[in-house]
Amino acid sequence: MTDRARTYTDDEVEAAIAALTDAERLRTAQDLVTRSAPGLQRALNEALFEGGWFDQAHEHSIRDAANEPDPESRALVMRTLVAEETRLAMLVGVAIGFELARELGATDTSTQED
Repeated sequence: MTDRARTYTDDEVEAAIAALTDAERLRTAQDLVTRSAPGLQRALNEALFEGGWFDQAHEHSIRDAANEPDPESRALVMRTLVAEETRLAMLVGVAIGFELARELGATDTSTQED
């Protein structure tokens, strides 16, 4: 049986996130992500594209922000757009990270059973 059906409680997720404040653990995770960046970026791009996050509405938002006549308003709209896109990409990235962990767990489990 694989770990695919495994769900996590809020407490487990919070404890795992808190563990990342350990500098060495975070550095190890950052090193892994750096080595895996091209593949992870492809997965993120595909997920964002498939989810329709960067479609015509997105392009329209960019044009509206760029064409805002007042410089201060334009800057505010651009900052808001960047912040929203950053949050979205982060959340999709975390979802990809969960699935990657499950895949690695399934691979590890099947290797151990052999």
